[in-house]
Amino acid sequence: MTGLIIVLILLATLIVGGVLIYNGLVQKRQMTENGWSDIDVQLKRRADLIPRLVETVKGYASHERELFREVTEARTNAQAAGPDVTARGAAESRLSAPTAKLIALKEDYPDLKTNENFLSLQKDLSDTEDKIEMARRFYNGAVREYNIKVKSVPSNLVAGPFGFHERDFFEIETADRAVPDVGFQG
Repeated sequence: MTGLIIVLILLATLIVGGVLIYNGLVQKRQMTENGWSDIDVQLKRRADLIPRLVETVKGYASHERELFREVTEARTNAQAAGPDVTARGAAESRLSAPTAKLIALKEDYPDLKTNENFLSLQKDLSDTEDKIEMARRFYNGAVREYNIKVKSVPSNLVAGPFGFHERDFFEIETADRAVPDVGFQG
């Protein structure tokens, strides 16, 4: 009888432990999904700002058609990349370079430097880039915690059978990333 009680206690402990581990994995996965949602919101905001920026610059730099085409194409590709974190990061990196060139056109067109709409859009884009960076840090931190939980013993014994798999970090290549210069001097 004592042996049966010990077996029941061990079985109950394993079940409770498994449930706690499962719930912890669910919580960590939910944090990564929340983080990705934050990134997605900011990337959509940036994608919405870019056509407005292009239209504003077109009025001053109409002969920059190739750059406008490049920005538009990169934006379309970034939006089409979908929810795959790695593909989206690569597409967003490709969008950053022509966007930075678009912002840099203000140096070639002095009237553009004083255009209130351009300055406002430039500031909004800069703010959005900062928010993307903050959301990316939150997401990558959540992914790090989740991946540790998925790979660590004993949670890995629960993770595999219940479909918890490692997630990719969201990376935007910093060499290509647009960091708009917001200057308010005339």
